[in-house]
Amino acid sequence: MKPDLTVDRLPDARQVASPNCDERPAGCDVELVVIHGISLPPGSYGGPEIDQLFTNCLDPDAHPYFADMAHLKVSSHLLIRRDGELVQYVPLSMRAWHAGESCYSGRVACNDFSVGIELEGQDEEPYTGAQYDRLVDVVSRLLAQFPALTPESITGHSDISPGRKTDPGPGFDWDRFRALLAAHA
Repeated sequence: MKPDLTVDRLPDARQVASPNCDERPAGCDVELVVIHGISLPPGSYGGPEIDQLFTNCLDPDAHPYFADMAHLKVSSHLLIRRDGELVQYVPLSMRAWHAGESCYSGRVACNDFSVGIELEGQDEEPYTGAQYDRLVDVVSRLLAQFPALTPESITGHSDISPGRKTDPGPGFDWDRFRALLAAHA
C-alpha cells in the first residue's frame, strides 16, 4: 500500500527542517515541478553536506568547493538520494528557495508556484534506477494532490534558468522518466 500524501509532509520521507523557506504568495498553487541535480562536494554521494547546506550548517572550511557556497540560503522541498532514500526539507505548502532567478512559460519567480526535487547526482552521470522509481512515485502523488499540476509541467532547473543552471543535465533521461510516469498512471 502506498503512503498517503498530506498537503505538507510525505510520511515516507526523512524529515530535515530547513529554515530557508517562507509562505507562498496568496493565490499561488503548485503548478510546476522542478528537477534539480546536486552533489556536495561535486561527485561525492551519501554524506551529510546536502542536509548541511539546506540547514545553513555547511562548514566553508570543510572543502574548497564550500567556501563560495556556505553562505547561501537555499533549500528544496525534496531530495532523492542515489539509493532512493527520500528526504524532505520544506513542507509542500511552503515556498522553498530552490529555483532562484527563473522563468517558466513567461511566468517569473518559479519558487512561488513550484515544488523543487533534488536528485543526488551530477549533470553528466546517469541517475540510478532507485532514483527514477522514487521520483515517479513522488511525482505521481504530487499530480494527484495538486490539480493544477500536469505531467507537462515537470521541467529541469536548466529549463527555467537557462545559461545560469545546467542541472539535472544530460545524465537525466527525460524519455525514461516520462515513460515510467505514464506507465505508473
